[in-house]
Amino acid sequence: MSQTALNLIAISIFLMTLSVLLGPLLNFSPAIPAVATFAILGIATLDSFSLQGKGGTILLDWLAGFNSEHRDRILHHEAGHFLVAHLLGIPISAYTLSAWEAWKQGQPGQGGVTFNDAELVSQLEAGKISAHILDRYCTVWMAGMAAETLVFQNAQGGADDRTKLVGVLANIGFSAANAQQKQRFHTLQAKTLLEENWSSYKALVDAMAQKASIAECQIAIDHAQLGVHELPSAGK
Repeated sequence: MSQTALNLIAISIFLMTLSVLLGPLLNFSPAIPAVATFAILGIATLDSFSLQGKGGTILLDWLAGFNSEHRDRILHHEAGHFLVAHLLGIPISAYTLSAWEAWKQGQPGQGGVTFNDAELVSQLEAGKISAHILDRYCTVWMAGMAAETLVFQNAQGGADDRTKLVGVLANIGFSAANAQQKQRFHTLQAKTLLEENWSSYKALVDAMAQKASIAECQIAIDHAQLGVHELPSAGK
């Protein structure tokens, strides 16, 4: 069973426990939390066997979306991926900022930036990745966490990014220790790129918050004044 389904089950148990404790005080029918609990359990079951965890991810992301910091973190995280990919010359074909948007575009997770790099595809089909391509993508994968850390002083997202990087490195022979070292190196590389192009990053965040198109986002980047600027406080 997926972690998302387990989370939904945990929520249902919490709701049932809460209803037992507060039901008599609030004077509502025990049927209400029972129906809600069975509905959540049904969603968890359907999600586990039919949707491969995507349904639960959408539900949990929707609930988390009521928290403005959660939405802001996803926005700044994905803007980090977008900007670094743009700076490194990696073609971007789409971006999403919620699990629902990601699902509609056939992407996993709570959001993401999609690349359309013919050079990468050709190398993958040939069964090898050049050091140049690998370094570019490792930096892009770590850029979301680097952006979150710069803005919020810590990164809550990025587990999928780390898994992707470690998986690719393991497939080409990197040990776990070397993969961790490379992760730290590329996180620092991404952080430096973001700091050096902070005006462009802020312009991109504003554009993505307005659901601008890829072309509009790229124009916002290119028109922004380049240079290192004072980093904003968390949530700004």
